[in-house]
Amino acid sequence: MSFNTISVIGLGYIGLPTAAVFASRKIKVIGVDVNQHAVDTINKGEVHIVEPDLDMIVHAAVKEGYLRATTEPEPADAFLIAVPTPFKGDHIPDLSYIEAASKSIAPVLKAGDVVILESTSPVGTTEQMAAWLAEARPDLTYPQTNGEESDIRIAHCPERVLPGHVLRELVQNDRVIGGMTPKCSAASIMLYRTFVEGECVATTARTAEMAKLTENSFRDVNIAFANELSIICDKLDINVWELIRLSNRHPRVNILQPGPGVGGHCIAVDPWFIVSESPKEARLIRTAREVNDSKPKWVLEKIDSAIAAYVKKNKSANIEEVIVACFGITFKADIDDMRESPALNIASAIAHSHVGEVHIVEPNIKKLPSSLPPNVKLVSKVEALKNANIIAFLVDHTDFKSLKGQNFEGQYIVDTRGIV
Repeated sequence: MSFNTISVIGLGYIGLPTAAVFASRKIKVIGVDVNQHAVDTINKGEVHIVEPDLDMIVHAAVKEGYLRATTEPEPADAFLIAVPTPFKGDHIPDLSYIEAASKSIAPVLKAGDVVILESTSPVGTTEQMAAWLAEARPDLTYPQTNGEESDIRIAHCPERVLPGHVLRELVQNDRVIGGMTPKCSAASIMLYRTFVEGECVATTARTAEMAKLTENSFRDVNIAFANELSIICDKLDINVWELIRLSNRHPRVNILQPGPGVGGHCIAVDPWFIVSESPKEARLIRTAREVNDSKPKWVLEKIDSAIAAYVKKNKSANIEEVIVACFGITFKADIDDMRESPALNIASAIAHSHVGEVHIVEPNIKKLPSSLPPNVKLVSKVEALKNANIIAFLVDHTDFKSLKGQNFEGQYIVDTRGIV
């Protein structure tokens, strides 16, 4: 089986790097996205997201004619769907993007094509995608009705990459590939082996879907333990960072680092997909989510206390004059991604409740999100250190770690990342 043309639906943080890696292997790739700006940017050989080295690979692929973007799907030999799966209220998964992507490619499908869902999804979504395709193109056959003899091969292959290291991990990491039949898995493995150096492990579609949710739920539970521990240590006047360092000297203990919450489109979201399907059984997974979701509120209370303490100590100060500086608003260190970012939510909450100025130090962005109110300013690290009365460290960017040992005389510090 040969793949002369590959189509990637959704050109975001996963879709664009995936399209670029395929194109770097001298395969024709058609990227599809509903965002006209993203399409135009890519066709100029530029990128609309920040990921190390991605700009160079995209530029080369476009210049050499292996990568092209469009807003309408075109015929291809394989289709990879990498669109968002957000919530639609009360942590219920919203599959409308996957449905729209499925129906958009249906008119250009032909016998022998492979369709792979990469979007992180609740268990059963790949089968639902197959049903949408069958409804839109009843002239073709599908695995759910024709098994191994189907015209269309369908599989689920979740991404498992770390922002900031996506290009390397796309190539080096193992891939779990769940076909709706063994032939679906085999065809998908053949496709991914175009660039994947890790092992491609075949399983069922449902197991592949659950594998991604399990990986992120495991991390979420462990982060929840660290976050809960930090709250307990604060109450007992214990340095949580020292405690974790000491505890991790045990040969079978590896406690993660606490923070202001959990962000990103994976760990903060995926566990709810398990809870939504098994609400009575997923007790620990639900509790971990609730612990991590509640951590930003605890951080806000610490910042409010710091503001009150500063005003009380400096009796001549008006609360309107108190400047709060938030160091970092992305969901993790050294990236520009703010999806589900607890740091951004904390900064926004402070800005809406505090009558004074709120300064943001974020070296990975050039413009603040439009959702932030007018009393928020994007400033340099130097300016924030000079003018701020309250400093909240919310993200452990490499640029901030040099502040360890800094003299913060007269300033109140809320350090959620153990930076100083």
